[in-house]
Amino acid sequence: MLPLSIPGGVKLAGAVVLLTLSQFHLWSRFSSGSVFAPEFLRAVVLVFNWAFGAILLLAVFQLVLDAAGLLRWLVGRGGMPDAARYAAGALAGVLAVVGVANAARVPPVRDVTVAIPGLPPAFEGYRLLQLTDLHLSRLFTARWAHAVVARANAAGADAIVVTGDFIDGSVAMRRADVAPLADLRAPDGVWAVPGNHEYFFDYADWMRHLSGLGIGMLPNAHVALRRGDAELVIAGVTDASARGAGQAGPDLAAALAGAPTGALIVLLDHQPRNARAAAASGVALQLSGHTHGGMIAGMAKLLEPANAGFVSGAYRVGDMTLYVSNGTGLWPGFALRLGRPSEMTRFTLHRA
Repeated sequence: MLPLSIPGGVKLAGAVVLLTLSQFHLWSRFSSGSVFAPEFLRAVVLVFNWAFGAILLLAVFQLVLDAAGLLRWLVGRGGMPDAARYAAGALAGVLAVVGVANAARVPPVRDVTVAIPGLPPAFEGYRLLQLTDLHLSRLFTARWAHAVVARANAAGADAIVVTGDFIDGSVAMRRADVAPLADLRAPDGVWAVPGNHEYFFDYADWMRHLSGLGIGMLPNAHVALRRGDAELVIAGVTDASARGAGQAGPDLAAALAGAPTGALIVLLDHQPRNARAAAASGVALQLSGHTHGGMIAGMAKLLEPANAGFVSGAYRVGDMTLYVSNGTGLWPGFALRLGRPSEMTRFTLHRA
């Protein structure tokens, strides 16, 4: 703000406003005791996300403008004109509006075909619908959840799976928001694993509550689905953050213990980082989330090191297909999507 030719009082007021809005996560902690659960009116959460996103985008634009201004100064053309900085501010504000709107929408169904060697004929054309990273909260409320459930049920999947991060908040805080999930319906059931955010609150309480909604939780466990003499195993593991919360960590061997020999294995793992180990264990298809697809085009590279290089979309890992969803919802502490749209993903299995 210093180079702008505007009165000092206006600069000071603007700096106070920017500082206040930039502390969104601090205010969230004051509102609920947790940085992960901003307990404000939904409109306030939306405004905070817009402002926070605009500030971050403007910071990036400012670095570019400063570099350009330095070049202008070196060639004797003076610094960057005020008009360029005002334009950058306006662009950041508009992009943040678009990003928050993209994040808050009810996502469409995205179709993905998966070719699996040795797929039993009985499971040819089998359809799985993946929901992930719902982050039910003051941003993604019961109304949004109702719409997601209606669209998921209409997708005609044989089974629905949820790969973690159901909520942001305690059971007492989110009881009404998760209630619509009890209406999820599929012929072969609804199966799920916890994400890291379930461990930020009362993990055991959430596992009981989600199970009570009719969701089959698979923490280091599996279920075998039968079509005639053929079987498909849906296995799940706990999240990589579990041990830090004093809970059992992910254990694929335990999850597959007692599984039918030679059965096709679909693995639900909230984080994609262990995909290579899953492939080596004979998993045919791994479904993950967690990364939100990077949220903004270009950010995926920043997230690759923490996720073994897997951030968004389909990957071939040995003989296994890994799919990392962009997410159905998003953490309400940074709800911005630009070039990484939300999704609920319908997989159709075909024999390779």
